[in-house]
Amino acid sequence: MYQKPTATADPSKPLSEPKPPFPEQKQSPPGLESKLDPAPRWRGERYRPADKLKGMVAIITGGDSGIGRSVAYHFAREGASIVITCLPEEESDADEIRDAIQDLGRVCTVVCGDLSDSEFCDLIIEKTVEEFGRLDILVHNAAWQNRKKITELSEDELDTTMKVNVYAYLRLVRAAVPHMKEGASILATGSVVGLEGSDRLNDYGATKGAIHSITKCLAAELVEKKIRVNCVAPGPVWTPLNPSDTGLDAEEVAQFGKETGGTPMKRPAQPEELAPAYVFLASNADSSYITGAVVPVTGGPV
Repeated sequence: MYQKPTATADPSKPLSEPKPPFPEQKQSPPGLESKLDPAPRWRGERYRPADKLKGMVAIITGGDSGIGRSVAYHFAREGASIVITCLPEEESDADEIRDAIQDLGRVCTVVCGDLSDSEFCDLIIEKTVEEFGRLDILVHNAAWQNRKKITELSEDELDTTMKVNVYAYLRLVRAAVPHMKEGASILATGSVVGLEGSDRLNDYGATKGAIHSITKCLAAELVEKKIRVNCVAPGPVWTPLNPSDTGLDAEEVAQFGKETGGTPMKRPAQPEELAPAYVFLASNADSSYITGAVVPVTGGPV
C-alpha cells in the first residue's frame, strides 16, 4: 500500500523529469494510465499541504487519470472530499486513485458515465449533493481529442468533441450553481492549443478557446454570488490522451513534448506539475481576488 507522502523530499530542488524519447506506444481511445510507459507522476511528494480545502467537496471530471487524477489527489491532501467521473472503460484507473485517496483518510466517490450526455451531467451534481449535502468546487477537466485534418473531420467526431469539452462544461455549471454557496469555485482545463493553435486540432482547439471564453463570461456573471471561475491552460502533459489520440503514431508519441507539441523545456509536464495551480485557484486563502483568469502552465512563453 502506498504510504502518505513524508517531508523527506526537498521541495527546493528540481527533479530530473522524464524526457523524450519515450518508448513507442499506442492505445485505443480513451486510453488507460496503467498502460503508460513511463508511468505519469501524480502524487506530488514534494508538495506541502496546508488544509486549504478542509471540509470542502470537489467534483473533478476525468479524475481517473492524467491531470484530473493529480488534481483529485492534491485536493484530497488539502482536506477535500472527492467525486471523480470517468468513462466505464476507465474504471480500473479510477479505482486506483480512489484507493489512494482513501489511504489518505479522505472520501472518494467514482461516478461512471458519458459527459456528452446531458442527463449524466445533471446526475453528477445530484449524486454529489445527495451524498455530501454540499458542493464547493467543480473542476471540468475531462476532454476528447483526436488529431485530424479538417477535411477528415467527421460530424460524429466534431459532435463528440464539442459535447464532451464544451457542452459538459456549461451543463455542469448550470446544474451546480444553484447548490454553490459564497466562496465556491469553478475551474476548467483549457489548453495552450486554445491560445496558440495547432495543426490537426481544429475541433479540439475550438473547444479550448471556447472554454477560455466561457470561463471569463461565467466569472463576470457569478462574481456577485462570490463564486470564482478560473481556468488552467496546460501545455503538453504526459497523460493517456497522447497514445490514445488516433492522429498520433507511436513514433510521435515517443517524441511528445519535444518534437510533438514541443516546448522550450523539451519535455511534457508531469500531472503533478499542474495540480498545484488548481489548488491555488480553488483556495480562498490563496486566490480570493482572482476570477476570470486563464493561467498558462506551458513549459515556456506563449
